[in-house]
Amino acid sequence: MEHLVETMNDTNSAPSRLVEARLDEIRKLLGKAEEDPLKIVGVGAGAWGSVFIAMLQENYGRFREKVSVRIWRRGGRAIDKGTAQHLFEVINSREELLRRLIRRCAYLKYVEARLGDRVLYADEILKDGFCLNMIETPLCPLKVVTNLQEAVWDADVVVNGLPSTETFQVFSEISKYWKERVNVPVIISLAKGVEAEFEPHPRIVTPTQMIYRATGIPLENILYLGGPNIASEVYNKEYANARICGSEKWRKPLGKFLRQSHFIVWDNSDLVTHEVMGGLKNVYAIGAAVFVLCFLGMVDTLTKESATSKSVYFAHCTSEMIFITHLLAKEPEKLAGPLLADTYVTLLKGRNAWYGQKLAKGELNLEMGDSIKGKGMIQGVSAVKAFFELLNQSSLSLQHPEEGKPVTPAELCPILKMLYRILITREFSCEAVLEALRDETMNDPRELIEIAHSHLFFQPSLLGQKP
Repeated sequence: MEHLVETMNDTNSAPSRLVEARLDEIRKLLGKAEEDPLKIVGVGAGAWGSVFIAMLQENYGRFREKVSVRIWRRGGRAIDKGTAQHLFEVINSREELLRRLIRRCAYLKYVEARLGDRVLYADEILKDGFCLNMIETPLCPLKVVTNLQEAVWDADVVVNGLPSTETFQVFSEISKYWKERVNVPVIISLAKGVEAEFEPHPRIVTPTQMIYRATGIPLENILYLGGPNIASEVYNKEYANARICGSEKWRKPLGKFLRQSHFIVWDNSDLVTHEVMGGLKNVYAIGAAVFVLCFLGMVDTLTKESATSKSVYFAHCTSEMIFITHLLAKEPEKLAGPLLADTYVTLLKGRNAWYGQKLAKGELNLEMGDSIKGKGMIQGVSAVKAFFELLNQSSLSLQHPEEGKPVTPAELCPILKMLYRILITREFSCEAVLEALRDETMNDPRELIEIAHSHLFFQPSLLGQKP
């Protein structure tokens, strides 16, 4: 059951004593001695990871003797002159930001970079509050560490802001630095991507499962936090909410610790299913943003903003999502609200929808890869690959409703199938999304929902669970 975390009458600016009490509660749970600060470390500095750490720094950073907040990102990433010029324009358009940099004796380097007289680096500007994937939303100054061992070896709370495609590799490296640890850290994963594996049986692998495999940290200490939000809007204090999912021991106190007046945090015990749904919505936004994260953007452009055509796409992609959730969840109805909310915000402003739009306009191409300058990793691409290849396994076959022959679940999801053939095998151009919708043999999307409701579809093994 979901619970709204208690807030003790929050106001827009929480009283210092209330914030400090929340900090003391977490410190006590983690067994921190009075003179030992709570060490919170963000791993990965994409838009959401940077915003999350900046929010913690703004809320708790004032209690320097009790908490230390820092973020790790790889060093050496140079910023091109065009980005440096844009950054300079952002700085000079905001008086408060300009004054802050002058006070910190940091303004001159941005002038020199604007003139092409020096090179700026991503870790360097992050210290001043500029995330490379979100230049137009300056954050508070952050403590940035480029040495992974230095960042994490004694961390109490680790926030995973890495894409799913990098999570296992980086946490495998982290595990080397934790071999001598006595106290077990708590890990909060923000990653929404998923991967697929096929041996010994087909299943989805989520970022929290990758972290567990890489580090051996008990699963009760690994949590997932996600929700329908856009990083820049959350930082600018637009009203938002999220769910923190995992063991009761940690999700309730952490939900309370993370909550702010504009950022509501609910808690839920169903970690893996919510994590997988976060990846699923990324799929469908690329074709109205590529499977609900990457492709409404594509349809927006190809249909010349036709509301009617977009509604057709949305009907088909939502029916496919409903069909897939019946395979992955015992009680799929409980996921309908969160999944649609997350999908909705992604289609409005998410990077996957943006990516789909740029592909359709020809401003990006698939040869550029799925890590895009100024946006970071486009998680929807790898999610399309994972979901299609998983659901195309013959061991999951069911009877075709009309033809009466065995068919894989992927064959009943024409949008997912076409997105796979556009993005992964590259057999077709973006326009094929519309051709798939115009196929006269395509079934009414209602029929796919009826199939899902009329069969006992739930396959717990797909999430690594026992039947």
